Amino acid sequence: MSHAPVPPSAAARSATAPAAEHEDEVPLLRARGLTVRYGERFACRDVDLTLWPGEVLAVVGESGSGKTTLLRVLAGQLAPALGTLHYRDRAGEEHDVFALDDAARRHLERTEWAYVHQNPRDGLRMAVSAGANVGERLMANGARHWGEIRAQSCEWMERVELEAQRIDEAPSGFSGGMQQRLQIARNLISGPRLALLDEPTSALDVSVQARLLDLLRNLTRSLRLATIIVTHDLSVARLLAQRMMVMKDGILIEAGLTDQVLDDPQHPYTQLLVASVPQV
Repeated sequence: MSHAPVPPSAAARSATAPAAEHEDEVPLLRARGLTVRYGERFACRDVDLTLWPGEVLAVVGESGSGKTTLLRVLAGQLAPALGTLHYRDRAGEEHDVFALDDAARRHLERTEWAYVHQNPRDGLRMAVSAGANVGERLMANGARHWGEIRAQSCEWMERVELEAQRIDEAPSGFSGGMQQRLQIARNLISGPRLALLDEPTSALDVSVQARLLDLLRNLTRSLRLATIIVTHDLSVARLLAQRMMVMKDGILIEAGLTDQVLDDPQHPYTQLLVASVPQV
């Protein structure tokens, strides 16, 4: 049996996402029947997912629910045992992600996709400067004018609330929250259309979390960035996402508009999650 979220109607999308354009009537990302096994255990099982341009989707569940495995599959980092994944690029061409060769997939990764790790050190090069980290993606896409690369790197550091004068400092001298914002700048400078965020605030202090979440909310809205965010924190889903999916033991058990799921959960597991967080 497929546990698919029902794609939102055009009316629902217009009510929960930025102003629609013609291209918004075609999904950006479509996954069908994604299944990953580790021996006899299913990390995710028969998962269907549709993401629309400019939409933010939260995937929630406790540790071991399969949500990070799902995100890695959607990023093309992990091949499933079963299932299909299609992505539509900015030119309107649809790609079968698992049929792409390594070069074609890497091209999408550096031009169309952004992947933000839970631990920013996994997404940064700690031995080079902050500016080199941010500008590297531009160079990977063919930029060669050093002055322009540096100027854009400064601009993006300021955009994520980092002081541009620290451009020549190594990330190792930054706090955890600053490293996470630097990782976000590194990923977004090339203008991706899809962002995949793996628990981006979970390792941070509460006050730093709030500041970063506010930044992410502003960036996803201003850039019309289609986003999938994995989190165990329902308040993060409430703040950022128009739709959400709930996973348990690798299975998608409930999905819908975020407010509907959180205010009127139908599955007993979702009810337990909501009840465990006061005033979510």
